[in-house]
Amino acid sequence: MSQPRWLNGRQQQQWRSLVRVCALLPEQLERDLSQQHGLSLAEYEVLARLSESPQRQMRMSDLALATLVSRSRLSHQITRMERQGLVRRQECENDRRGWLAVLTDEGMNRLVAAAPDHVESVRQYVVDQLTDEEFATLTKVCDKLGAELDARR
Repeated sequence: MSQPRWLNGRQQQQWRSLVRVCALLPEQLERDLSQQHGLSLAEYEVLARLSESPQRQMRMSDLALATLVSRSRLSHQITRMERQGLVRRQECENDRRGWLAVLTDEGMNRLVAAAPDHVESVRQYVVDQLTDEEFATLTKVCDKLGAELDARR
């Protein structure tokens, strides 16, 4: 059995810095959305994805992939969001086995109300903290890491 490839001190510090931000950022964005608009970050992401889709609807399986959650988890989330009147389910006309998540007018209204505050939070905690060059580098790094992780899904 080969020896573990331990991180050196600098790498350990950098790794912990990444883990910290990956935990704190979604937590803060969630807190802001919840306090300001009564939405979770996951709900906001579903509303945003649906708003960007043709006819404000997506197949549930595609929405699960886009939001990086399991189909089961998305199904439970959509059920909660249906109770709030934010989305509704609809059978796919061309495939009776599939279901669509459809953004309701109420869901769109909630998204439109929340979007300015959410983007301000994103700016406050990320965009405005970095120079344009740093933000471009961060994007490049995230794209590289994301491609590797996507390939393993």
